[in-house]
Amino acid sequence: MQILVVDHPLVAHKLTTLRDESTDSPTFRRLTEELVTLLAYEATRDVRTGPTTVQTPVAAAEGVKLTSPKPLVVPILRAGLGMLEGMTRLLPTAEVGFLGMIRNEETLDASTYAERLPEDLSGRQCYVLDPMLATGGTLAAAIQFLVDRGADHITAICLLAAPEGVTRIERELDHLNVPCTLVVAAMDSHLNEKGYIVPGLGDAGDRLYGVAQ
Repeated sequence: MQILVVDHPLVAHKLTTLRDESTDSPTFRRLTEELVTLLAYEATRDVRTGPTTVQTPVAAAEGVKLTSPKPLVVPILRAGLGMLEGMTRLLPTAEVGFLGMIRNEETLDASTYAERLPEDLSGRQCYVLDPMLATGGTLAAAIQFLVDRGADHITAICLLAAPEGVTRIERELDHLNVPCTLVVAAMDSHLNEKGYIVPGLGDAGDRLYGVAQ
């Protein structure tokens, strides 16, 4: 797996505010969208394009356009939804699928509870959105799910990652013959005993949407 930690002052600035426990949910949601757009700029460097010609007011110009099938953006519910607007702002013609996965807090393994995706993803580039790469179980399961349906190029975009999660993904997906890239705003120190990223930014879903009572 290729790993890209985006080193940019605006990325670092926005991430710092996201980490701050005093940042309220509306601000957190807005900054998440802005940060994801910056990450998406780097994540889409390998998006597939083909040649085209357009007519300017002066003359014909050679250029490129996105090829078919269209890229597929897949937020992992629920926290991944907070990243969707930032991604589609940069890639508005992409199609969107949804994948609901839940982590067992005892085993830290992930299972699928809902999905809205094409049955056949052959030839599709997929962009997976998940704010936190902590233990790696959820993201590894999501990538395996998409590859099983035929996806042949996977890029995962996360706000933060922990080394333990990256190691697990590399181990569990080592057998895949599919290019995989991980794009993150920062690689944090470690996981605590509860499987949370340290220093992290807390529970991304709760900070985006509040705690359902």
